Amino acid sequence: MSTQRNTPINLSKEEFKVLGHSLIDEIAELLDNMDQRPVTSSGSYAELQGILGKDALPEQGAPAQEIMTRAVTLLRDHSLFNGHPKFMGFITSSPTPIGILGDMLAAAINPNVGGQILSPMATEIEKQTISWLAEFIGVGSSYGGLLVSGGNMANLTAFRAAITAKAPKDIKEKGLQGLSKKMICYCPKTTHTWIDKAAILFGLGSDQTRWISTDDQNRMDIKALEKSIQSDLEAGHQPFMVIGNAGDVSTGIVDDLKAIAATAKKFDIWFHIDGAYGAPAAVLPELRSMFQGMEEADSIALDPHKWLYSPLEAGCTLLKNPQHLIDTYSSHPEYYNFTQSEEGQSLNFFEFGFQNSRGFRALKVWLALQQVGRKGYEEMLQQDIALSELFFALAKAELELEAITQNLSITTLRYVPANLELKENAREEYLNTLNEELLNVTQKAGEVFLSNAVVKGKYCLRGCIVNFRTSEKDIKEIIQILLRVGKQVHARLIQETH
Repeated sequence: MSTQRNTPINLSKEEFKVLGHSLIDEIAELLDNMDQRPVTSSGSYAELQGILGKDALPEQGAPAQEIMTRAVTLLRDHSLFNGHPKFMGFITSSPTPIGILGDMLAAAINPNVGGQILSPMATEIEKQTISWLAEFIGVGSSYGGLLVSGGNMANLTAFRAAITAKAPKDIKEKGLQGLSKKMICYCPKTTHTWIDKAAILFGLGSDQTRWISTDDQNRMDIKALEKSIQSDLEAGHQPFMVIGNAGDVSTGIVDDLKAIAATAKKFDIWFHIDGAYGAPAAVLPELRSMFQGMEEADSIALDPHKWLYSPLEAGCTLLKNPQHLIDTYSSHPEYYNFTQSEEGQSLNFFEFGFQNSRGFRALKVWLALQQVGRKGYEEMLQQDIALSELFFALAKAELELEAITQNLSITTLRYVPANLELKENAREEYLNTLNEELLNVTQKAGEVFLSNAVVKGKYCLRGCIVNFRTSEKDIKEIIQILLRVGKQVHARLIQETH
């Protein structure tokens, strides 16, 4: 009698090896030749649906090799590659090769990193990864937290902890409707839209967010912040949280974190830093002064899948006092048989955030931190920043390009045709239309993929370099692409208006 169950989903050792080796070969070929491919495919949604097909769910299974071969072809030929050296759009980086393999190993072990008993070594690896990330950005390994899916979730996790920490002690029982005062949070106008989600989803409402104006450097105006807080106090409200950006997503600006920290301390407000993109740059000795005040933060969000080159998904929430996470998220129903009585500071990550069942996100980050080391990351981040500075300088040197901003690894610019015979408002309106169309055309064509930013009313092209494959050659070629396509788009728009 057979001792093994025969199921249609299992693969024999030999079948798994053949399939796995074949897939690794395909991935290695893709990574090695990615620069020879378009950044993105040009197929319409209807065309993609036609290629995929609209078959009903199959009644009978098919051979694994056949299915995997088709999956490779579909994804290889019809994807946007954020690992492409000319991808400088949204802030997702080239995935580290060791991280790709790490995700495969994580899936094979398949630990549930919600409870220590379900993931003994995976839990320890995540704890060490959290400690290393805190050390990396210079706030000390005493900070604790957990890995989450990305920037939105990292910020949301901290936001809810701040509410619990600053609200009356019976907040869990009575909820926000039991509060006698409105809880108010403060953020610069450059803050990412996650703050809208947080205010709405956690029941505060968007009216309880104060968007603080920025100064001439596009950093949060500290005087305006303090004036807004004072006004809310006089109105009988409760200011509970102030947010500073460590690299805003549009232009890369770092707020005056030290001044915000002092203001937060003055008014006893939770200080949170959205460093999802820029926080890793704090590791650079030459930029350390820019990030002064980060060590005063009650909570910090950062994303290894942005500027630490991790494969998606990998976000991180760090708290100076991790007990605030437990106070917010811990729950112990009778069917949970998890304890914290073991030696060595064991913990259950389900008590630290929204998820109970959690994948092993930490492994790919942990592997890369060891492979690269602090010095290796310093070198790569410095190179990314230098390439962004080159992008800005080359744009500034061109008659038909206008360099707008350059901060960290983000450059904004726009195409401005020579001898444009329009004045003032009409000129700016046309340039905004022209550059928006230029962005759309280049994104669809697949030679280069930039995104956009609006800077002081100017619609700009935005290049964010968080890509260890991007080179000086790519930057120079992108400049020429923008000049060539910009001329074409301008000629077409002028013709259409006459």
